[in-house]
Amino acid sequence: MNRRKQMLIDIMAYEFTAIELNLYLDTHPGDERALDLYNQTVCILKELKRDYEDRYGPLTNFGDTGSEYPWRWVDEPWPWQLNFAD
Repeated sequence: MNRRKQMLIDIMAYEFTAIELNLYLDTHPGDERALDLYNQTVCILKELKRDYEDRYGPLTNFGDTGSEYPWRWVDEPWPWQLNFAD
């Protein structure tokens, strides 16, 4: 698997974890351990997204990093164009 695909898989895994922890914290707001894990996860996720966008361009049309000229958002493969089986 190439580096780009591995980075996307890592981002998806951390996004899933952040969402699950967010949902858990909605019903368990006093769980300090879960809150610490959530904050660590979000920090790592931000770094992963920033690194990906620096290397390959924006993940979304309103990504964490600025867009260079020319506009690159439309040049990236769409999710259904990626083959994660490779």
